[in-house]
Amino acid sequence: MLPVQIIVGSMLGASEYVADELAATLENAGHSATIHLQPDLSNIPQEGLWIICTSTHGAGDLPDNIQPFSEQLADQDLYAVKFSVVGLGDTSYDTFCYGAKQMQKLLSDNKAQLVREPVHIDVLEFPIPEEAAVEWLNNWIEENPDLV
Repeated sequence: MLPVQIIVGSMLGASEYVADELAATLENAGHSATIHLQPDLSNIPQEGLWIICTSTHGAGDLPDNIQPFSEQLADQDLYAVKFSVVGLGDTSYDTFCYGAKQMQKLLSDNKAQLVREPVHIDVLEFPIPEEAAVEWLNNWIEENPDLV
């Protein structure tokens, strides 16, 4: 089955919990999943699928741990990368899920292929964001077991 790289951007840990649940769901469906908490482009295969799982910090910024990775993506030819995005945010801020949207734009601008519409999870509506993320992933797996 398809190898999946889960690339995490997290300040307070919520995205890490979501990534853990996504990995377990993928593995239960027969896919291999690797979580990258300190993502580095040189250590992440471009084959398979990337799921970017990130929160937004401060005034619409990416979390500290994923900022260097986002800088590595600039001016890369990512034509071989297939990806989707799980964003965590709070709709009471006008920068709701801006980190996830920023990562999506960066990947798309560098020719990566978006293969599933992203999910933007409002933590005010879903205080346990893992549940919404797993539901999104299960729907994807049900619709397309190969995820591409």
